[in-house]
Amino acid sequence: MKPDIKICGLKTEEAVEKAVARGASHVGFIFFPKSPRNIEPALAGEIAEIARGKAKIVAVTVDADTDDLDEIVDQLRPDMLQLHGSESPERMLMLKALYSLPMIKAFAVRDEDDLRRIDPYIGLADRFLFDAKPPKGSELPGGNGVSFDWCILRSLDDSIDYMLSGGLNRQNVGEALALTGARAIDISSGVESAPGVKDLALMDAFFDAVEAAVSKGE
Repeated sequence: MKPDIKICGLKTEEAVEKAVARGASHVGFIFFPKSPRNIEPALAGEIAEIARGKAKIVAVTVDADTDDLDEIVDQLRPDMLQLHGSESPERMLMLKALYSLPMIKAFAVRDEDDLRRIDPYIGLADRFLFDAKPPKGSELPGGNGVSFDWCILRSLDDSIDYMLSGGLNRQNVGEALALTGARAIDISSGVESAPGVKDLALMDAFFDAVEAAVSKGE
């Protein structure tokens, strides 16, 4: 079965068009000033219209305050919010009540102990996202191009719906899907020619690799 595919950190019309044309299920826009993929809400709202009704539009934030989230939700009109910081279950519950939007909660993982941190969010998060812990010195919670031991995800209950992220690219996505059986994957730096610069040829190659992996597994 083909997994959901989220292309994250989009900043141009061309990249959104390519993602939609190749069948991305989700397109992500990052609102985090320290990220090379940061985008202003008004611009994100403009280019997201290309995907509206074709892919789910995801607003990715990192411990954003409510005023910033108000602007993001108003300008982008996302289908989902992705919380990629240290947001508490209480904060998530408040935001769900405030915006009535499905929520993806991201966690940085390195070992099985890290997976236990999701427990208080089960029933609150509509989907989890598992990313690799950032390398030492990085100020970015995601998009660092590093992966983790995917085998630890086998310890998860099958009822846990998650996106696999962190260091995915055209060379390793087949192995990642075979090892984890992930129903959804998320990629950002793996389809870039430079930080924050989506490469349309790399996007094509990634989608081709996913399709090849799915065909091999059928």
